[in-house]
Amino acid sequence: MRSRLVVHRGGAALWPENSLLAFRNAVALGARLLELDVHATADAGVAVIHDPTLDRTTDATGPVVERTRADLRRVRLRGPDGRLTDEWVPALEEVLDVVAPAGGMLLVEVKTPGPAVAYERSGGAVRPVPGARYPGLEARVLEALARAGMEGRAFLLTFNPAVLAEVRALAPAQPTALLVDRAHVQAAGAPPSAAVSWACEAGARFLGMHHALCDAGVVEAARAAGIALGVFTVNDEDEMRRLAGLGVDVIISDRADLVQRLGAETA
Repeated sequence: MRSRLVVHRGGAALWPENSLLAFRNAVALGARLLELDVHATADAGVAVIHDPTLDRTTDATGPVVERTRADLRRVRLRGPDGRLTDEWVPALEEVLDVVAPAGGMLLVEVKTPGPAVAYERSGGAVRPVPGARYPGLEARVLEALARAGMEGRAFLLTFNPAVLAEVRALAPAQPTALLVDRAHVQAAGAPPSAAVSWACEAGARFLGMHHALCDAGVVEAARAAGIALGVFTVNDEDEMRRLAGLGVDVIISDRADLVQRLGAETA
């Protein structure tokens, strides 16, 4: 295994996703690359949670952006089995307090309040139509990373090209990645390798795509374009080995235990 392995949402298959418990346990297992998601809060904070609403992962309902950081500390997260835990929706600063001293790298997915992007075909060309952003969220994420001394150890990821444009305007040297899902490629009627061009046009240094889209042609296109290639979310060992065999740079998995075991093969 030469690909770099990333623990997704702190290890969502084992612990409450995007929880402090998950990040602590992943770090204790030796994880060196961690991924998380961020949304804006009502009081200009940065919440670590995947969905724009609280409904799926917590005992509360409604949009994250309508809650303050204090509100989110009173919310309780569900574990992988759906049961409530003692964990709350953490602020980005709380997660950085856990992750930064461990010395690894962090992939921060900057989320949006609604659909991130649509890819529309016009004639023979495909163009992205970005969705709404959280105003100021990119700046707050960059500031938090800088305070934690992690700006050089973080990638900012997003499906929304407008978010990448804002990050480049604020911090031109900040590494960024464009994410592309299966639905985007299918809606555009494009081959998976087209996502490489979309990432280049968005100014990203890295393309992250759904693992089912990835084949030798995509890897070849990424190499020719000079950008790194990552895949999400791979929880099957055989699929992980297939992708590593193709030469994918980064493989993202919910299985912190699998990441630790396979990563040890090349340690």
